[in-house]
Amino acid sequence: MPIEVRVTGDIEKALRILKKKVQRDGLHRELKRRKFFEKPSVKKKRKRAEAKRRKLKSMRRNSF
Repeated sequence: MPIEVRVTGDIEKALRILKKKVQRDGLHRELKRRKFFEKPSVKKKRKRAEAKRRKLKSMRRNSF
């Protein structure tokens, strides 16, 4: 994931952009999740909860 920093550019701004991209891609969450082994039953439960959250979120968006 390349972040271009110009010669006169601000390093802090580049870091903010990088953090936003990492957050948007879900990279940090994925690394945190893979740090420890996750049992298949726990993985299924987590996936169901994520799907439920996504569905509720899309329903809230579409209801207005």
